[in-house]
Amino acid sequence: MVGCDRVTANGDTANKIGTSTVAILAKHYNIPFYVLGLYSTIDFNCKTGNDINIELRDGDEIKEKYFEKPTALPETKCLNPAFDITDNSLITAIVTDKRVAKPPFNKTLKELLK
Repeated sequence: MVGCDRVTANGDTANKIGTSTVAILAKHYNIPFYVLGLYSTIDFNCKTGNDINIELRDGDEIKEKYFEKPTALPETKCLNPAFDITDNSLITAIVTDKRVAKPPFNKTLKELLK
């Protein structure tokens, strides 16, 4: 079970970096993967995870912010996204404060509106 910051109309989810990796591993090892989120995190105007604007943090943060000495050369470029997208095909169900939505999410998430 993981939380999420946003759910798209098709059931793709955005959460802290690394969540998608956990979902891929769960799928590989046949472990159910549940996403927990308030109904208010569902954005029906956002069709898929490709439509989510991912916040990019300063690349220097991962080279030097938390370390006594820099971990890479100053000219090293770093991509430092704050979130990743978990594809809906990796999600067993999305648990909301209204009820549980199971695939196909483009249908079952809309049913939460009722």
